[in-house]
Amino acid sequence: MQGAPIRARPRAVSLVVLEDVSLFFGERCIVDELGLRVAAGDRIGIIGPNGSGKTTILRLIAGEQAPDGGTIRTSTGVRIGYLPQDIAIEGSSPLLSFVLDSVPGREQLKAQALELETELAARGSEGDAEETMELAMRLAELHEELTHFEIHFTEHAARRILSGLGFSTEDGARDIAELSGGWKMRAVLAALLFQRPDVLLLDEPTNHLDMPSVAWFAGFLKRYEGAFLLISHDREFLNEQIKRCVTFEPEGVRQYKGNYEEYLRLREEELVILQAKAKNLAKKKEKTQQFIDRFRSKASKATQVQSKIKQLAKMGEVHVYETHRSMRFTFPPSARAGNEPLTTKGLAKSYGDLSVFRDVNLTVARGERIGIIGVNGAGKTTLLRVIADELGATAGTVEIGHNVKVSYYAQHHAETLDKSRTVFEEVYGHSQDAGVTRVRSLLGAFLFSGDDVDKKISVLSGGERARVALAKMLVDPGNLMLMDEPTNHLDLASSEALAEALSTYDGTLIFVSHNRAFVRRLATRIWDVADGHVETYPGTLDEYMYAMEERDDEASTGAAKSKSKGGGKAMEAKADVGKTRKRNKADEKDRKRREAEIRQLRSKKLRPLEKTSTELEARIGELEDAQKKRAVELEDPAVYGDETRRFALLADLQTAQDKLDQLTNRWTGVAEQLEAAEAELAVLEGRG
Repeated sequence: MQGAPIRARPRAVSLVVLEDVSLFFGERCIVDELGLRVAAGDRIGIIGPNGSGKTTILRLIAGEQAPDGGTIRTSTGVRIGYLPQDIAIEGSSPLLSFVLDSVPGREQLKAQALELETELAARGSEGDAEETMELAMRLAELHEELTHFEIHFTEHAARRILSGLGFSTEDGARDIAELSGGWKMRAVLAALLFQRPDVLLLDEPTNHLDMPSVAWFAGFLKRYEGAFLLISHDREFLNEQIKRCVTFEPEGVRQYKGNYEEYLRLREEELVILQAKAKNLAKKKEKTQQFIDRFRSKASKATQVQSKIKQLAKMGEVHVYETHRSMRFTFPPSARAGNEPLTTKGLAKSYGDLSVFRDVNLTVARGERIGIIGVNGAGKTTLLRVIADELGATAGTVEIGHNVKVSYYAQHHAETLDKSRTVFEEVYGHSQDAGVTRVRSLLGAFLFSGDDVDKKISVLSGGERARVALAKMLVDPGNLMLMDEPTNHLDLASSEALAEALSTYDGTLIFVSHNRAFVRRLATRIWDVADGHVETYPGTLDEYMYAMEERDDEASTGAAKSKSKGGGKAMEAKADVGKTRKRNKADEKDRKRREAEIRQLRSKKLRPLEKTSTELEARIGELEDAQKKRAVELEDPAVYGDETRRFALLADLQTAQDKLDQLTNRWTGVAEQLEAAEAELAVLEGRG
């Protein structure tokens, strides 16, 4: 499509078609007779556990993997852009030039134009006039095509994309070879977005983005007119972007309309229907078999029995879907720490003249779950590494509280595993006090069971190594956990399972994550790292974002007041529009605030009260059962001949009754609190 204008294709046009595609790795089937069509404007999410074959589908479409069977057809002129999880950029180039020159055909056109200009200059007034004219006309065509590039792929657009992904204006002149791995990935993503291919293949594109960049990228994709296939462990990001799911299920690859939430709902409905069908079929088979068994020996019923036998043979089976294995684990109670597990005083870190942060004074209360957010390069990971004593501070102190045991997980820890060891040896060697049973149990929860625990670290995938590194830390997590991007390289189900497990952890948690769903699920306090400082915000991510909106609004209001005043109908009209917008924005803020209050009420009041109520009911039930048994024993006449036994039973009966009265009183109080909390929730939800 060199030189052709970029136009949105008709929605019905199939850009890529996979027909009966099969692929095997050894004896393992990745896909079998897969049929998939990607049409213009499609927004497809690829869902499945790590290792199921999600990335393989992208590689098949990108042409990096050949199928064993079937065909893959790409429409003429369709441009495909692929962002893999791991990239390698060779050579050097200024960042801005790297993005501008990434558009297919631009460099070839420049080279051809330069060649023709050189040839024409060499000819001068000599040579065949007709040939010279042809060369001049071809040069004019090349310049026209280059003009097309300048119109449709402008430097301004490239700079806008780079800015959205977190690069500064000055970064445009930096050599791409100087960038770290994460920033190189952003550069490649910027180049792909700038090219505007007809089909974008995105494999975990948010892994190296911070929250502001994820928000910008989400907005870009919503406006994107091309088709894309997306793999992501960020639930919210998936739900915002996709309209169709291609999922790897135990029974094979399936497709569902809608976003991830809709897929989960449809999958659950399918399961319920299949279970009902299986149950009904089992009943029908049972009744048919009963008829056959009952009348098999009666000659008068022989014809009916034979008919029933044929019916039974034709009934077949209803196969209920299997479910994927997913990470499932809980934390044992941790040792109780002091009230302040961690404090920092005047903390600073610099690299030469570059100050990362300075004069950071923080106090962490026992049991807090703190989410650290901020743009990439602000110092989030550096702060965590200094707290973990993996980096030395330039100034200030980190004070660990009484009876605090610190554990630390970082992305690079997955690469420091001993590749010569097995999975079991690596985890067990880290904490032999945990015991073989505990380690094997934890590895099973992390999807390493059976012979998997004897695999060498060297043969594991990136996602598997990340799970081993997590298991290695969590086998003995202590009571203060520091975690840096723990969901990177985990699939969506594993990310959510980790969040669920961490929500039950009774120690103190400090973590860095760009995964909004993960931060929203866990954080009870936010540390915002920016401009060398750390600002703390009590409350959830939603409450933090609400506070930021309030601050931005106050700044906007102040700026508006400082402008010169005007009059007339035009100003009144603008004021009315402004009032309407402000009213709508206020309504939206009220809604968000109310939702935040509902979430907080559920997590901090309702759920703990419900849990306590359930535990008390269970304990009361156990005591009542025990009391019934004692009462039955006391009714036995033989007891009265054994005075020691009788007095022991009576003492136990009285002690248990006292305990039962205490628990019942506690349960009554909890029930009243629960009723009040439910009433409060009803008011917030508009039901009361």
